[in-house]
Amino acid sequence: MSEWSPQSWRSLPKYQMAEWEDEAVADKVFAKLGKLPPLVQAKECDRLKSLLAEAGRGERFMVQGGDCAERFLDCESERLETQLKLILQMGMILEHISGKPIGKICRVAGQYGKPRSKPTEVVEGLGEIMSFKGDNINGFDPKDRKWDPQRLLEGYWHSAATLNFLRGYAANGDHTPVQSIEISDLKGSEHAASYTADAQAIAQKPLSSEQLEFFTSHEAMQLDLEEALTRAVGSKYYNLSAHLVWIGDRTRQLDCAHIEYFRGISNPIGVKVGPSMKNDELKDLVTVLNPKKEEGRLMLITRYGAGKAEAMLPGHIQAVKESGVPVTWQCDGVHGNGVVASNKLKTRCFDDIMTEILEVIAIHQRCGSVLGGIHLEVTGQSSVTEVVGGSMNITEDMLLQNYETYCDPRLNYAQAIEATFRVANEMPSAERAAKQGK
Repeated sequence: MSEWSPQSWRSLPKYQMAEWEDEAVADKVFAKLGKLPPLVQAKECDRLKSLLAEAGRGERFMVQGGDCAERFLDCESERLETQLKLILQMGMILEHISGKPIGKICRVAGQYGKPRSKPTEVVEGLGEIMSFKGDNINGFDPKDRKWDPQRLLEGYWHSAATLNFLRGYAANGDHTPVQSIEISDLKGSEHAASYTADAQAIAQKPLSSEQLEFFTSHEAMQLDLEEALTRAVGSKYYNLSAHLVWIGDRTRQLDCAHIEYFRGISNPIGVKVGPSMKNDELKDLVTVLNPKKEEGRLMLITRYGAGKAEAMLPGHIQAVKESGVPVTWQCDGVHGNGVVASNKLKTRCFDDIMTEILEVIAIHQRCGSVLGGIHLEVTGQSSVTEVVGGSMNITEDMLLQNYETYCDPRLNYAQAIEATFRVANEMPSAERAAKQGK
C-alpha cells in the first residue's frame, strides 16, 4: 500500500463531498483552519481508544448519541446542557442496571454535515436546487443552498463554543439535574414501577468523575475540512476536531478517498456496516483500517433495520473473526428504520428501534461475540415529536406538534430514557447466565 499522508486521499474517488465554486475563498478557509487550535487533545483520543478496547472485550459498554445533524441555532447553553445531561443519564442507567462501567460518546461539537442520496432536489417555485447538506455546508432555507466554504469556519467556531461550554459544565457545573432522571412520561409503561425504583436509586448515588466524562464524535464526510484539522503529534497524525470520527455507509468503498484518509489517522474510528456490506468486503475493510490489529482502534457500527440482522450479522461476525482483527461492535438502532409517515414526514417507529437492538444483542450472544455499545439519534428536548411510539404513544398525527429536525427524526428525552432502560435490562440477563454457568 502506498505511503499515507493527510493529503493522500485527494487522488482517489470522492463521495458525498461538497465542491467549492470559489476555490480561492476555499483555500483561504482551509489555510485558516489549519492554523486554528485543535478542539481536542491526542491523549483524550487515546483515552477513548482504551475504553473502546475494554468494550470490545466485554468489560465496558459504550453509549453514543445526539442529533442527526447539529444546527448552529442550537448552540446555546440550555440546549447543550440538556443534551449532555441526557447522554450522561443514559450512561448512569446502563451502569446501574448492568453493573458495567459505561463510556459516553456524543454526536456533538462537529456533527454539522449530512450525507444525502442526491446532491440536488426539486422545490416547487424554485426548481432544482442543491440539497441541504448541513449547516457547515449550506443553509436549510431553499434560498440559501449554495455550498459556501465560509460556513466551515462557522462550524469550527460553533464547535469550539459548544465544547468549551460542555467541558466547563461537566467539570464545574451544577450536576443536581443530571441525577434527576425524569420518568413521568413513562407512567404508561408496564415497567413504570421498576423505572421509578431505578431512577430513585440512581439519584441517591454520588456522581464520579468518570460518570461525567464524555467524548465527541462526528461523521467525517468533508475530507478537505478533516485534513485541515489533522495535526502531527509526535510520529502520528490525529484528527483533532473530535475524539472519534466515523465513515458513513455511503462513503466506505475500499478504493475511495474516505478509507484512505481514515487508515492513516490515529484516532479511534468507526465505520457503518449496512445491508449492502458483503462478508468478504468487511474482512478486507477491517484489515485496511486496522492493519496493526490494535484493540479499541476500530468500531463497527451495524445498521440493518428491524428483522434484518439475522440474515446479515452472523456472517459479518464470522468474517471479522476470520480476519483476526479486533473490533468493537456497536448497534445503530435508528438508521435502518426510517419510514415516511402518512403526512409525508420522515419518522421512525420506537418498536422497530428496540426490535433491532434486542435482535443484535441476542445474535452476538449466540455467536460468541461481544456487543460493545449502542448508537442512537436522540434529543434532550422532552417536547419533540419526531419518532412514533414508546410509552408516550406518539402517533403520526402528533408528529406536527414539535417536529424540529432538519434531517432525520430523533428519540425525544422520554423515548431515549425508555430505550436505555430496555437495553440495560437485557444486558444483566447474559451476565447472570454466564455466572450461573461457572
